[in-house]
Amino acid sequence: MEDCAAILATERYGSGESWHYVAKDGAMERRRDSSEAGPRGNLFVGVFKSVFLPQGYPESVSADYLQYQFWDTVQAFASSLSGTLATQASLRGVGVGNQEATVAAATVTWLLRDGTSMLGRIVFAWLKGNKLDSEAKKWRLFADILNDIAMFMEILAPFFPAWFTLIVCMSGIFKSVVGVAGGATRAALTVHQARRDNMADISAKDGSQETLVNLAGLLVSLILIPLVTDNPALTIGLFFLFTTLHLFANYKAVRSVVMETLNEARLAIMLRHFLRDGCVPTPVVANREEPVFLEFRKTLPIKLGVRLQEVVQSPEELRFALMRKDAPILLGFTNGCVRVCLAAHAHTQDEIRAMCQAIWLSDRLSSSRQHQGFWEMVHKSYTLMDSKFDRFYKGVEDAGWDVTRTLLDWDEWRLKWKPKMR
Repeated sequence: MEDCAAILATERYGSGESWHYVAKDGAMERRRDSSEAGPRGNLFVGVFKSVFLPQGYPESVSADYLQYQFWDTVQAFASSLSGTLATQASLRGVGVGNQEATVAAATVTWLLRDGTSMLGRIVFAWLKGNKLDSEAKKWRLFADILNDIAMFMEILAPFFPAWFTLIVCMSGIFKSVVGVAGGATRAALTVHQARRDNMADISAKDGSQETLVNLAGLLVSLILIPLVTDNPALTIGLFFLFTTLHLFANYKAVRSVVMETLNEARLAIMLRHFLRDGCVPTPVVANREEPVFLEFRKTLPIKLGVRLQEVVQSPEELRFALMRKDAPILLGFTNGCVRVCLAAHAHTQDEIRAMCQAIWLSDRLSSSRQHQGFWEMVHKSYTLMDSKFDRFYKGVEDAGWDVTRTLLDWDEWRLKWKPKMR
């Protein structure tokens, strides 16, 4: 208490430390705040946090960071051990330890596997690259499931010598998909976790965490390898054990993520809650209900930002679509899919409203199974949005959702229609 009057300044390091500068005998002395709870001066914990956690943790990251990273660490450790078993099987399959095997044959097999992997990476990025932002959780989990399938194929490949090259090439394709989907979705999750524009720091520390886990996996693998060599039953048994742990940890990891940006699944959950109960769920509630497995749709698919000819096929249909003069969107239904054209001047709020309208139409058309009166339902959807969207949008903002940007899967086509056609 005697020093309180002599305090010259106080400084903090995030939420971790608080220090006072006090005047004593004509000099300035730095002292830790005595009111702080918990252990003091724990050098090891401080060094560990600075090496493996982003600067400014926990304020510099999202609230779900620690829980996600815990389960991500568990899954990475299990995957590392499974990968060791798969690598051992692959090496045995290409002839390591077999005096009759040739270097040329092993090299050709490896080159074929790498070549098919490269092609698979290009094709998958072309076909599904635009889906990885909007459905990051689903593709993250899918990538890990596919990775386990690929490793299981590598373990089984030596038991089918005649098909070995084909099996490892298929495994290589699967792993190439894993590389694209896993890396891209990890980047999307890093965007979510970075709360101070510190994506690079979070990515770097994530790499340090993964390296530490792989080092631990390497040490355990040194113990496992002598046990599983020439013991296929133990190899497969341990693989299923590690795979079970890997998939469980991955499921818990993606379930722990609470994203505040709107994608189709989360927006559909919110809209259905609002239309049923009159309230908008918070990000925690909606993320808890969001599906994390790729699934066959029970509702009609929705395509956003399409060309005009995908929405209407005749001048008469265009006149039907333009009956709503002030709407910056056109909706249509072709080939079992609800399609939306977006005006060139539309902004983010218009995109959210268009998606809400398309979700409502998709639900109604899926339940009715009759699509003859589509244009009447389109105009009903406009009426519904006129009466409810403003209140819904305010509820979205009040619930803590980020409406400055979206993860809705819009294509790039934008439309300008002539006023005289209205």
